[in-house]
Amino acid sequence: MEDTIAAISTGLSPAGIGIVRISGEDAIPLIGKIYRSKNKNKDITKEKSHTIHYGHIYDGDKLIDEVLVMFMKGPRTYTGEDTIEINCHGGILSVKNVLATVLKNGARLAEPGEFTKRAFLNGKMDLSQAEAVMDLLSSKNQISLDNSMKQLNGKLKSKILELREKILYDIAFIESALDDPEHISLDGYPEQLLDRVVEEKKVLQKLINSSTDGKLIQEGIKTVILGKPNAGKSSILNALIGENKAIVTDIEGTTRDTVEEYINLGGITLNMIDTAGIRETDDVVEKIGVSKAIEKSKEADLILYVIDSSRALDENDYNIMDLIKDKETIVIYNKTDLEPVVDINDIQNKLGHNIIQISALKEKGIDTLVDEIKTMFFSGNIDSNEDIVITKDRHKHLLQEAYNSLDLVEGSINSGLPEDFFSIDLLNAYTSLGKIIGEEVEEDVVKEIFAKFCTGK
Repeated sequence: MEDTIAAISTGLSPAGIGIVRISGEDAIPLIGKIYRSKNKNKDITKEKSHTIHYGHIYDGDKLIDEVLVMFMKGPRTYTGEDTIEINCHGGILSVKNVLATVLKNGARLAEPGEFTKRAFLNGKMDLSQAEAVMDLLSSKNQISLDNSMKQLNGKLKSKILELREKILYDIAFIESALDDPEHISLDGYPEQLLDRVVEEKKVLQKLINSSTDGKLIQEGIKTVILGKPNAGKSSILNALIGENKAIVTDIEGTTRDTVEEYINLGGITLNMIDTAGIRETDDVVEKIGVSKAIEKSKEADLILYVIDSSRALDENDYNIMDLIKDKETIVIYNKTDLEPVVDINDIQNKLGHNIIQISALKEKGIDTLVDEIKTMFFSGNIDSNEDIVITKDRHKHLLQEAYNSLDLVEGSINSGLPEDFFSIDLLNAYTSLGKIIGEEVEEDVVKEIFAKFCTGK
């Protein structure tokens, strides 16, 4: 925290601008060494905070780049410290040269996530908001982005603080009554506490339940397309993507390896994996592809089983049906633009999974497929403006800890145990919730969280 840190905060690629960020107590003296304005007599270190200045960066007498410098004094900055942002030309080499000049004049290279870590340590955000920054950067769809913004703006923090405030009141009341029983009575108090604990458990359970949706929203639904050769798997992948990503021919066994692609559909993300057609084969390469298809299906959140409605079911289809019987599956009755041979009712009776009729060639039924995936995986209105969706396993675990502690309080009340039993478990719930927002968190946990960030954020 005593060092002044610097890093490139934009992507290293040809672009209009690149930004080098500096933060720390020596940020302002440092920019004074390397910045020269068009008016040579102008001293940037004496300028008003939150202003932008045009000039040049120099390394001694060597001109490095033409820049705009954003000059910001703490605490009204992202990190809470004096912060300088140098907007230079976006070429990879020019940005690196500016950073090298900054490091040469007293800053050290920031560690991954160190700017956000300082924002947390300086009280600019709580730990859940800091983690939301990372979710924001890695969002793959609009729903994930919106949820990250809610958390960054403090919606999860507000819920946690509200719960902690209620729990703390009860802890303090019990302790005060036990210390001063002559003036503070606990008569009838367990019944009142029970009502509050039951309501608090409902809030926690709702948050915990949302974590299933949250993980899928943030990471995407791992989706594997299965079917026998020429069922239309690659055509469906291409229709969903909107481009010819997978090779499509009339030759069986064209797809021999897995083809993976992230697809954003109606606000949800599918980590889509097209696989080799499953069949018995003597072709060594194709056999490896079939084995990989089976292996991928075991790890999938969702199976899209593609049936060619224009060809009779065969042994390959029945083998696939045995493979997917215990998996979340949508059966795709494909090639509806052709004369059907397969009885859709027979498939329904055999599998029991939902069936969507589509024509990948004509791109008919794709919207129905997307709606069915949403219905299967997401409970309620996942893009509600009010609801927070839990996306972190760490948060889910701590919420569950708090819930379990309150469950013990409820059990103690119902068993008629003394009030000091209540306060022990209430305190555990209070502590678990505090770890979510960083008020009770260990240093090694903080290090682990910020180590996952990119450098410069």
